[in-house]
Amino acid sequence: METAQKRTASGAGLIVLAFIAFISLGLPDGLLGVAWPSIRANFGQPLDALGMLLFASTSGYLTSSFLSGRAMARLGVGWLLARSGAATGIALLGYTLAPYWWVMVIFGVLGGLGAGAIDAGINTYIASEHGESLMQWLHASFGVGITSGPIIMTAGISAFSSWRWGYTLVGVAQITLALIFAMTAAMWKRKDAPAAHDEEKRLIDYKTPMRATLRTPAVWLSILLFFAYTGIELILGHWTYTLLTESRGIAPQVAGLWAGGYWATFTIGRILAGMFAARVRLTTLLRVCILGALAGAALVWWNPFPLVSLLGIALVGISVAPIFPGLVSLTSARVGAQHAANTIGMQIGAAGLGGALLPGFAGFLARTFSLEVIPLYLTALAFLLFLLYSLSLRGVKEPQA
Repeated sequence: METAQKRTASGAGLIVLAFIAFISLGLPDGLLGVAWPSIRANFGQPLDALGMLLFASTSGYLTSSFLSGRAMARLGVGWLLARSGAATGIALLGYTLAPYWWVMVIFGVLGGLGAGAIDAGINTYIASEHGESLMQWLHASFGVGITSGPIIMTAGISAFSSWRWGYTLVGVAQITLALIFAMTAAMWKRKDAPAAHDEEKRLIDYKTPMRATLRTPAVWLSILLFFAYTGIELILGHWTYTLLTESRGIAPQVAGLWAGGYWATFTIGRILAGMFAARVRLTTLLRVCILGALAGAALVWWNPFPLVSLLGIALVGISVAPIFPGLVSLTSARVGAQHAANTIGMQIGAAGLGGALLPGFAGFLARTFSLEVIPLYLTALAFLLFLLYSLSLRGVKEPQA
């Protein structure tokens, strides 16, 4: 009885630690938007130099997330998270000490390496050990982090007139978290021997070669799913304010409220999904959410009067929220348990690539045609996501709620 209680307590502790890690994962993304004007002035960089830093961090993120399955098999979940957290913390502290812009860009690669492995590692662990509700709550905690980042940076700039204070605080927190991961590394390991039958093994128990995973067509379909999804999520996140103010004549104060409201509805959507995911079929929930995002995007495109497009933005936000964690939870059903750990890492990498390329292509389309092409582009991507998702479910047994 006492041993069972200890296991329950340690399991609950790891869940809390995973949530804290995901909050910390969102913090740097929130810091950068507020800090960038001060950073570029400090280093004498043009406005679009941000793309160089984002490219560097995305390169690191793609590399580590793509290889996370192999690294997890060698190091175990705990030590992978410890090393990745240390890399992220060192990168953030490195930003504050960088004497030249190119040094900061190099630290961006290191930060991306750490963030990608943390993202893929914790997603794989939760998918392996826990249900869909916890996966939704995990990703809601990321929303807490990305919302808190601007507050921390704003407070630092206001109090100390320096962007470095915010990065120092979050960097120290990341190093502390890495030490906690190291001290709890043994707790992330399986206490009992792996089962003799494959279907009873956890996802993190498999050591499938990457080449075997890459030869599986369902894996590539899953990669495309995540590439398309993250682009949809971030297109409105990046372009809502500009679309409303520069193309549709909405007052900046109102546009700013709705741009922030998009992320608010997004966070609410994940909280609600965490509360109700266990009561409905996951495949059905995701189908409804993707159709909701498609309907919302169509409303933003239609725009007969401003309120319709504003409601469409809110509908997209609340609809897309459960999709990413839900797709992660269904990875094993789509590609097979033996390929799930490798695939989750590649999915996270594809998500990072889609989040970087698809919103950027929206800007290219807007410059070539007009800002009004962005809602059409968003609607087309949502329809593509629905087609990809429908294809991915062929042969998949729908799990019971």
